[in-house]
Amino acid sequence: MKKPPAYLIVALLAVGYFSGDFLSDEQVNSTNTNNSTEVTQSQSPWSDSSSASPSPKPSDSASSIVTQPSAEQSAEQIELSGPAIQLNNLLIKGRAPKTGYDRDLFGSSWIDIDRNGCDTRNDILRRDLSEVTFRSGTGNCVVETGKVYDPYTGTEYDFVKSNTGGGMDIDHIVSLSDAWQKGAQQWNSETRKQFANDPLNLVATNQSVNRSKSSSDAASWLPPNKAIRCAFVARQISIKSAYQLWVTQAEYDAMSRVLNSCPNQPLATSGQLRP
Repeated sequence: MKKPPAYLIVALLAVGYFSGDFLSDEQVNSTNTNNSTEVTQSQSPWSDSSSASPSPKPSDSASSIVTQPSAEQSAEQIELSGPAIQLNNLLIKGRAPKTGYDRDLFGSSWIDIDRNGCDTRNDILRRDLSEVTFRSGTGNCVVETGKVYDPYTGTEYDFVKSNTGGGMDIDHIVSLSDAWQKGAQQWNSETRKQFANDPLNLVATNQSVNRSKSSSDAASWLPPNKAIRCAFVARQISIKSAYQLWVTQAEYDAMSRVLNSCPNQPLATSGQLRP
């Protein structure tokens, strides 16, 4: 058989190269990869990806308030959503045993935490009451009378000091027993005294409603006055955040339900508890 001319062989090779018949394996693989990338990038950003894992949520009932604000939100919006963000950052755990709890572990009586010459009980009465008068000879410390707006009940009445406290209690918004079972067992004595006398955690209220609250958390007790519930829950969250106390799942869910009704609830302060 006669060998074909050299120019014919060169021509045939050229035709095969430009038609793609002679692409190397590396060239083929590169082409397929590029095509696959183009297809992936062209998919809709709203398409569902079966490989994506859902973000963990403390509970389905609370999912609507725990989303962190986007970078585009204004500083004001982020501030107003503060209680929900604080709640989302709290640890969720079961309640520890009450073993070893004693009220005296948080201090045996009211102390002068801010060193203004007056004990904490009278500081809170002066803060929360209006038209206050003081017992003579006490340096404007001991509150004798005043008008009360009780945030837990939404009622107003007169306060007159007596040996029984004039029907008024200073409530720990996060109770000492609840704190003990959710982290305070690990505190030193000074931290417990600070917690028991912290104005952020205190409110003047009627003795009977305070007794009904007792050591309950938000899962088992909310103020009868529904108008104050958002502020009350925001205050509890701020206290637990400040002292690194945890919440139970039921407590988290109860707080979430309350905050869902007031998405613009501001962060709590140590002033009067008001709607």
